[in-house]
Amino acid sequence: MPTTTATATFTLLGQDGTVSAAELNEAPAYAKPTAPLRSRVAYAAAHVVPKTWADNTPGQPAEIDWDATLDFRRHVYSWGLGVADAMDTAQRNMGLDAAATRELIARSAQVAREEGGSVVVGVNTDHVEAESISIPEIIDAYKEQLHFTEEQGAGPVLMASRHLARAASSRTDYLRVYGAVLQSATTPVVLHWLGTAFDPVLAGYFGADDWTQASDVLLRVIAENPGKVAGVKMSLLDAAAEVSVRERLPEGVRMFTGDDFNYVGLIGGDSLRSLSEERSDETKRAESTDGVLSRFARSTTEDGHSDALLGAFAAITPVASAAIQALDASDPDAYLSTLGPTEELSRQVFAAPTFYYKTGVAFLSWLNGHQSAFQMVGGLHSARSLPHLSRIVELANAAHALEQPELAAERWHGLLRLNGLDA
Repeated sequence: MPTTTATATFTLLGQDGTVSAAELNEAPAYAKPTAPLRSRVAYAAAHVVPKTWADNTPGQPAEIDWDATLDFRRHVYSWGLGVADAMDTAQRNMGLDAAATRELIARSAQVAREEGGSVVVGVNTDHVEAESISIPEIIDAYKEQLHFTEEQGAGPVLMASRHLARAASSRTDYLRVYGAVLQSATTPVVLHWLGTAFDPVLAGYFGADDWTQASDVLLRVIAENPGKVAGVKMSLLDAAAEVSVRERLPEGVRMFTGDDFNYVGLIGGDSLRSLSEERSDETKRAESTDGVLSRFARSTTEDGHSDALLGAFAAITPVASAAIQALDASDPDAYLSTLGPTEELSRQVFAAPTFYYKTGVAFLSWLNGHQSAFQMVGGLHSARSLPHLSRIVELANAAHALEQPELAAERWHGLLRLNGLDA
């Protein structure tokens, strides 16, 4: 468990430019798991690290620092989590070009084999440069990436396609495309439903703006292709929608939460989700651990829960691992007290415009010593303001998500000084 003893201070920058000081918590004392995590399947959607000296400006091809990028994946595996790669966190459609995507998939799959880790990767149609293509061309494009992924030995995540969003004239087109692609798959895939907060181009995906209607199409895709779908990753930032779809999934199809706003309760399960909401009221925090454990023990066999495939887990990997270890130990109170404080941090990282969340993930990677510079392909490191980043530092410190607090403070203060601010 983390310690809350303050050893130093760090500087915060307000929205109005005011500067204040806060206490820096000591490094958390989380332990890496000694056995595979059991109670939940969890993937961290990992980012990419560019070469510091590369032309990391908008529109330029991605030049990846492969050592740092792949070492980050080894870091995730060391904490017992799987890696979700070449997805939106890795800047698909926001700086990661087709050639870099293919190399990332191949290299990441190799690291997974070396480390004995589980890796799933994004399958899309984005290697086709034309903005608009026909339905048959979309099917062929999906199949090309799917078969490459299968050849590498990685699990496929069938991502939402901008091409399909533009070309589809009805829900029948979605059924046609997904049916053809799934029937060509040699291993079960995960279907990714990405909401417009992450990509506005995907409005009306699955044939409707209303999620209740769109979910009917998603579930029909699964029903018409038995044995082809291993799970669904929902990224709508709507907990009620996720629970509704989760309850309708066929047996054997997992729900992987992509809800970076509400993952604590969704992963914890129905009883813990209710308990998490109760605990937001300070008067309920007096409930004894024994009471929590009793309620948890009565309900775990009946509760629905989501597994995880989250960009947030790339930012808080040790904390996420510690929380799932607590579930493995049938300790829901430790789960909530460990993971609960990270949700406010995640909401800051994923604040609107949500598609710039990658900047916060890379920023925390830099603060935690996983890359030498705060750089991103496509110049995306400039997508968030200094006050926004300051709030990330503040919340990461409070959530015990700073793996090396003194290094984090040193790097943050250096960034402030570079921008003409005293720290």
